[in-house]
Amino acid sequence: MKYPKLRELKEAIIAIIKGPYTSKFPKEKHVPHPNFRGRPKFNQDACVGCLSCENVCPVNAIKHRDTLGHNPTRKMIHYSDTCIFCGQCQAYCITKKGIVLSNEWELSMFDRRDSEESIDKELILCEVCGSTIGCKDHLIWLAKELGELAYSNPSLYMLRLKEMGITDEDVKSAQNLSSRSDRMKVVCARCRRKATLTTEKL
Repeated sequence: MKYPKLRELKEAIIAIIKGPYTSKFPKEKHVPHPNFRGRPKFNQDACVGCLSCENVCPVNAIKHRDTLGHNPTRKMIHYSDTCIFCGQCQAYCITKKGIVLSNEWELSMFDRRDSEESIDKELILCEVCGSTIGCKDHLIWLAKELGELAYSNPSLYMLRLKEMGITDEDVKSAQNLSSRSDRMKVVCARCRRKATLTTEKL
């Protein structure tokens, strides 16, 4: 029989005096390390629905569902049961606060549907063809980031002015002019191009 090493003997004595190294969970709430990467959480106010997080997720744990109609919305969905907590969604978030890793680590559940977390964002549709342009918050964020350059894009400055509450609804009267009918609308890139080409021919 070999005698224990002095280091092992020291560790054994410390364990007897101070108790076990493991936490006393579940009697006491476990506090994760500050660098712990837990369940990603959407921020309703900071998320702009740009889909950057969905595009970089390696396991497709983030999806979106667009609902068109009377109240067009985009539902951003995170599936924690397939998430590997890599942090790519947070790293590539354009606002840096739209989705952030939390310290939530206890994810056991009886119903798999409880693993889904979602938020809804307002969608902007093309006023001509009805196709999806993007989320309202995303377009407004772009207008703010571009500053005065946003005024080169009618869709961006129309939304920006509406958000600021200084739009003139009478501007729609310009739509009565055949050569300018699609210039003062919020439209997609395809319809904007058609309007521009039509105007140039007139």
